[in-house]
Amino acid sequence: MSSASDAASERPPRPAAFPKRYRLVRAGEYASVLAFRRALKSRHFLLHYRPREAVDAAGARLGLVVAKRFLRRSVDRNMLRRLAREQFRLLRANLSSCDLVLRLAAKPSALDRKALAEEIRRLLRKLISPQP
Repeated sequence: MSSASDAASERPPRPAAFPKRYRLVRAGEYASVLAFRRALKSRHFLLHYRPREAVDAAGARLGLVVAKRFLRRSVDRNMLRRLAREQFRLLRANLSSCDLVLRLAAKPSALDRKALAEEIRRLLRKLISPQP
């Protein structure tokens, strides 16, 4: 009889999943991106980025920072993280090999999902095709 963990390891990854290879996990990875000091700014977000070396380049990776001081309710912080992961998942194939940290930098006046998702999408697209 197989256990649940055996069954989980045999399943193919879900198409909407956010596997570990596309995430920044360690504090040192976040620190490395933030120390590189390159960022794109929008009304509510800062998108910090750092190119990755060709040796370990397996595509773009994303880290998220949503401070409690901007969104007090955990439901709202989690919703924002889900929106960011979804936009990243949709545009990941077009992104160059880099590490990204999306940080909420200002408190949104209203939690409009569509507007926040569009703002995140615009930031990621700026990274794909930077303006001269």
